[in-house]
This record gives sequence, structure tokens and C-alpha cells, in this order.
Amino acid sequence: MKPTLDSDLLRTFVAVAETGNFTKAAEQAGRTQSAVSMQMKKLESMVGDSLFERGSRGVALTRRGGELIGNARRIVSLLD
Repeated sequence: MKPTLDSDLLRTFVAVAETGNFTKAAEQAGRTQSAVSMQMKKLESMVGDSLFERGSRGVALTRRGGELIGNARRIVSLLD
């Protein structure tokens, strides 16, 4: 049985991608940085690939993350 994709994971993914920073995305979502990090690890596990390249200056989308971001934005906009 495949896990169900939670729309909250997609919202957080979009926020991290747009801010380039887990802490800023957490502030926007009213969560801790740790909670956002755990959500992104869960999403990466569901996708089966890394979505972000993590560095000292923040994060950037990997190729797989770049493939997912457009669809994630569309889904989030449909839900809003």
C-alpha cells in the first residue's frame, strides 16, 4: 500500500523551495525548523529521492526537486 501524500507536505515543500531556507519556511508556517526538516525527510522518503541540496547558505532544489516543484505549486494553488 502506497503512503498517502499529505497536502501539508507539499505546502511545506513549496515554502522551503521558495525561501531556500528551512528556518524561514518554518517561520512562515508557524512551525519549528526541526518539524519542517522532518516533513521534508518524510516527503523525500515518499518520493524515493533527495529534493534538496543542503549547504551552509541554505538549500537548493535537486533535479528531482525541480521536477516536483511545478506540480506541487499547482496542487497547492488548487487547494487554496
